[in-house]
Amino acid sequence: MPANIVELAATDPDPELHAEAGVALIPISDRRLHQPDRSLLLVENGRLLARLSCWWTATPELDGRPIGAIGHYAASDAASGGQLLDAVCVLLREHGRHLAVGPMDGNTWRRYRFIVERGTEPPFALEPDNHDEWPAHWTGAGFTTVATYASALNETPGAPDRRTDEALARLADAGITIAPIDLSHVDTTLERIYELSLRAFSDNFLYTPIGRAEFMAQYRAVLPHVRPELMLLAERSGELVGYMFALPDLLQRMRGVPVDTVILKTLAVDESARGFGLGGALLDLAQRGGHALGYTRAIHALFHEANVSGRISGRYAGPIRKYALFSRSLT
Repeated sequence: MPANIVELAATDPDPELHAEAGVALIPISDRRLHQPDRSLLLVENGRLLARLSCWWTATPELDGRPIGAIGHYAASDAASGGQLLDAVCVLLREHGRHLAVGPMDGNTWRRYRFIVERGTEPPFALEPDNHDEWPAHWTGAGFTTVATYASALNETPGAPDRRTDEALARLADAGITIAPIDLSHVDTTLERIYELSLRAFSDNFLYTPIGRAEFMAQYRAVLPHVRPELMLLAERSGELVGYMFALPDLLQRMRGVPVDTVILKTLAVDESARGFGLGGALLDLAQRGGHALGYTRAIHALFHEANVSGRISGRYAGPIRKYALFSRSLT
């Protein structure tokens, strides 16, 4: 029997399929939380060969027009993946989308991007991973790179930096203070971080807002592993104007090796506090704080290479991994 495509809505139950080809079903919890407009499964004789989801509702915009997003991708081989990618592009075009972008689980607050240059460093905490051959599935199906990202490693995170000291003086003159998070008021603080994130990231590539409940759930999931010294908040007159979110590399512990690395994950600065060097100060203070706690390495994680965060990272760290987001015209 030839392979056929099964379409699922977000709330449909999982079909009975075998994972003999090494492709697992999309977790139904992800389908229900991420609410894809459709999930597509390529099935042959009861075996799941490839899977993905797509979104055409409330998607990010590019060049002033909403895209179609493709995520939840997995495939046993290039032919199966290509067949499903071609099918989903037809579906997105039928629903009025001019461009397909992925891998992206609906928006950039969730899992997105493929590793395209792995390097020698093992995976680190909160980093998306993929089979090395998957990017070629997409390029073979007519997709091209639309954005590039990197992670970088600083092996001297405790080194002093005159630029940080100068920035701290400017920030003090502007009435901006930096302090570790107070975990005794974590719910209130997360609410403030959520509101700042919506403002600070509104100009980011492929931005869409995230719902409050989903944002809070993402942060609460990692809070048990947070060291307050690594999550820094910048305030002015009682208003949150910046934050740096970092945490130890928990995957090292899972591999049974000493945890010597801190992951600098998210940096946000409100527009009203830009121009003082706050972003660079937050990042450097976090890596210095990690060094004071005994971490000898700092990974600057998953930054857009064209963003300010990428330029700041370049002061301290060298690239260890490259990622890409892909697109395909539907017109």
